[in-house]
Amino acid sequence: MELSDAALCLEKLGNPTRLEIVRLLVRSGPGGLAVGEIQKHVGIPASTLSHHISHLVGAGLIWQEREGRVLRCQPNFGLLDALVSLLLAECCTGVEIAAARR
Repeated sequence: MELSDAALCLEKLGNPTRLEIVRLLVRSGPGGLAVGEIQKHVGIPASTLSHHISHLVGAGLIWQEREGRVLRCQPNFGLLDALVSLLLAECCTGVEIAAARR
């Protein structure tokens, strides 16, 4: 994952409502949730929810699939995994700690 892609994802996840939506979708599993179900859990107006979902879709963090009249949102587990992996990939490597701090 490129740093610019990670920065975009983190920017979009920096909003508490968007973070709540992604966490809800992760808990729901690969099948995701219908937009109406997300709205019931999050408790925000449909227009506001649509705004937040569009940011998440734009960053690739979630995707949407139409099932007849229902619009279902699903988490992009591959991208979320890549983001977490990037953040943790170099844990405990490559940084000298000053002797005074040891």
